[in-house]
Amino acid sequence: MNARILIADDEAKIRKVMTLLLKDEGYEVSAVVDGLSAVHEAERFLPDVVLLDQQMPDMTGMEALKRIKGAYPETVVIIVTAHGSISLAVNAIKDGAYDFIEKPFNNDNLLLVVHRALEYKNLSGKLNRMKKRFDETQALGQIVGNSAKLQQVMAQVRKVAVTSVTALILGESGAGKELIARAVHNLSLRADRQLVTVNCGAIPLPLIESELFGHEKGAFTDAREMHQGSFEQADGGTLFLDEIGELPPEAQVKLLRALENRTITRVGGKKPIAIDVRIIAATNHNLEEKVRQGDFRLDLFYRLNVFTIQVPSLRERRDDIPQLVDYFIAKYNRMLDLNVTGITQQAINRLMQYEWPGNIRDLENAVQSAMILSQNGLIDADCLPMRIKGYPQSIEAELLEETEPNIIKKMNSAMEKKLIEDTLKRYDYNRTLTAKSLHVSRKTLFNKMRKYGL
Repeated sequence: MNARILIADDEAKIRKVMTLLLKDEGYEVSAVVDGLSAVHEAERFLPDVVLLDQQMPDMTGMEALKRIKGAYPETVVIIVTAHGSISLAVNAIKDGAYDFIEKPFNNDNLLLVVHRALEYKNLSGKLNRMKKRFDETQALGQIVGNSAKLQQVMAQVRKVAVTSVTALILGESGAGKELIARAVHNLSLRADRQLVTVNCGAIPLPLIESELFGHEKGAFTDAREMHQGSFEQADGGTLFLDEIGELPPEAQVKLLRALENRTITRVGGKKPIAIDVRIIAATNHNLEEKVRQGDFRLDLFYRLNVFTIQVPSLRERRDDIPQLVDYFIAKYNRMLDLNVTGITQQAINRLMQYEWPGNIRDLENAVQSAMILSQNGLIDADCLPMRIKGYPQSIEAELLEETEPNIIKKMNSAMEKKLIEDTLKRYDYNRTLTAKSLHVSRKTLFNKMRKYGL
């Protein structure tokens, strides 16, 4: 498509000369008589370059320049000034004009300036696209993989990031929900402001209100000074409520009120504080089931479930495992000053076959452990944790020598140990969450851990 040039000049002769010159060069041209018409025509015509006369009725070229550049920053504006008005032209360039030409102008000089303006616009467009790709690469740097499942998630991330709606991220523990939340923030218009993360399952019940909304000095025994809560800290930015399904009912009511009113009140305070926060929540729970059981408020669920992103488990995106392994090898070579150069195909095959109950976090731990045990700079299957490479056949032989009741007993113990071990890893060795998931008390879990040397 030919470049579009918009001319704005109150002199009919000037408009005619410019139009003929530019059309002869193959440009699409539109000409108007004043600055206000130029602003309206820019909206319809979407020009690449605008030639604006400085002195026009109704609206000067300077005023039209500010309006056009404000609405269409990539449009290139050239100011046309009367002889001797250099100071005005300099001010126009400070306000965003690309260049200026003086009346009476030389035809060849006019065409040269327009040609250079178009080259500048094309170059600026390429640089902006490169910067956008670079910024996105930086924003998504820790999200590794090219599987179809992951690309579907990233498409959702890009769509929701540019809006201000609340996002709910669902997925198993260790699947990368926090990375997805960070990507939504980094690609949003709030990227230059704070991203504040709150783990709703890790805050003691008496401190939840203070953690979220802050407290005034003297609000309770240990409140020796005023404290800003997470909402205030994230004002203008993003608040990430991780493990929102763990939030107790009392806190759910106050969170809902804050989301509805867009205000918070510190503990011990009386004055509501207006907040501008974008909410991203995440959970590994089935919130709809928790709503049915009465453990999660339906109205809060609706508030949070505006746009849902389902993060796939590692089992659903096994094709990404080799790329993730390479990423973790590079990461821990730097962090641990190691020199691991790769991994054998046999080891990769074992990793691809494993079920990964702890997802990516589990894979990262396995790779880190294997790197430490590796020899000659290569990870082989023997370096992998026992749960992945399989238990030695000698254990199986021992079982075969036992009587039938003993076999069943030992098999049950091995299965119980593995279940506890995998669940501990899934919850980052948080005993409270592990015990809750296994439906046992913390004391029972501790006794089992001691029994199995965990």
